[in-house]
Amino acid sequence: MEKNPSISVPQIQPPTYGNLITILSIDGGGIRGIIPATILEFLESQLQELDGEQARLADYFDVIAGTSTGGLVTAMLTAPDDNNRPLFAAKDIKPFYLENCPKIFPQERGPFSSIAKLFKTVAGPKYDGTYLHKLIKEKLGSKRLSQTLTSIAIPTFDIKQLQPTIFSSYEVSNDPTMNAQLSDICIGTSAAPTYLPTYYFKNEDKEGNVREFNLTDGGVAANNPTLVAIGEITKQIFKKNQDFFPIKPMDYGRFLVISIGTGAAKIEQKYTANKAAKWGAVNWLLHNGSTPLVDVFTQASADMVDLHLGVIFQALHSEDNYLRIQEDSLTGNVSSVDIATPTNLNNLVKVGEELLKKPLSRVNPETGLTELVKNGVTNAEALKKFAELLSKERKLREQRSPHNKVTNN
Repeated sequence: MEKNPSISVPQIQPPTYGNLITILSIDGGGIRGIIPATILEFLESQLQELDGEQARLADYFDVIAGTSTGGLVTAMLTAPDDNNRPLFAAKDIKPFYLENCPKIFPQERGPFSSIAKLFKTVAGPKYDGTYLHKLIKEKLGSKRLSQTLTSIAIPTFDIKQLQPTIFSSYEVSNDPTMNAQLSDICIGTSAAPTYLPTYYFKNEDKEGNVREFNLTDGGVAANNPTLVAIGEITKQIFKKNQDFFPIKPMDYGRFLVISIGTGAAKIEQKYTANKAAKWGAVNWLLHNGSTPLVDVFTQASADMVDLHLGVIFQALHSEDNYLRIQEDSLTGNVSSVDIATPTNLNNLVKVGEELLKKPLSRVNPETGLTELVKNGVTNAEALKKFAELLSKERKLREQRSPHNKVTNN
């Protein structure tokens, strides 16, 4: 496809002018956010091959959803800079993690480090979050949910209300008290139980209405936020939002979805029923350097979403519109969410790079297991195809839109 270096870069035109609804979803997973960062860098590079170096992911997706570390990536990709362009390019995310993760998750050293970790886990969160909070506020400033360059959805969990709280661009007009600063949203969705402290803040709208939030990690509700994104769009279709007219609520054939995981340690099979049967509260919170309780509920959440969507897209013969990229064979330190040593962080970069080379896989709706796709296409080749579809869809909307036209020099 011919490169067009002068494609215009206004905010993405609504789906009513195109054929598809485009969704990008990024799982939670602490330092393992380096894996999707590597995948997203490749995807954006493919879009730049097609449409020029100024192309950014926010220019192509109707909604970007992210949980925990994925929520931070979502905000970084969609928050505007002074020129009303994305604050971060996808290629900037990986260096950001490599530089800052060791300071967010400082490592205990010495002969008594394991005892110190155990004490911290029992007595309170392993990390105080001070550096993370300062960093996020510094990078995102006072930018609010309503200012993102495309719609976003970031799930959190309110422990006072005991229910999920989803910060969605689509809901700001209905409830202005949800128009929180992106920094507060990112700190809230990243407050992983046992790792980082829960986060309280309040937000006031222009009318003086105040709402309080008592938040913990979005992974408690939806570690894989793909269904959250689809749900937010479906609500808009039900409400007859003109941006989605005349799309029908269950027209999954119109959805183009890329869902990126942060890796899992399934192949390691490090937990067994016989061992866990003897565990008390401490072992569920800390076992051989990991946190089984958190591993279990976040992985279950992510896999249930993938299974559900895999079944639906395959049943509607739209499986080629749903791309899930996940590495299930992590072992050792790379399966951790917080071992932020330089060696481990660089190994996570390698995991992401190798994942691009691996064959595409899909969930088997009968067994729930992930299996290789028979056509032998790699994840990189699948992403390249999706980049072509995204570029074509964007140009189609611009051609049909009464407000914007593509200008070729």
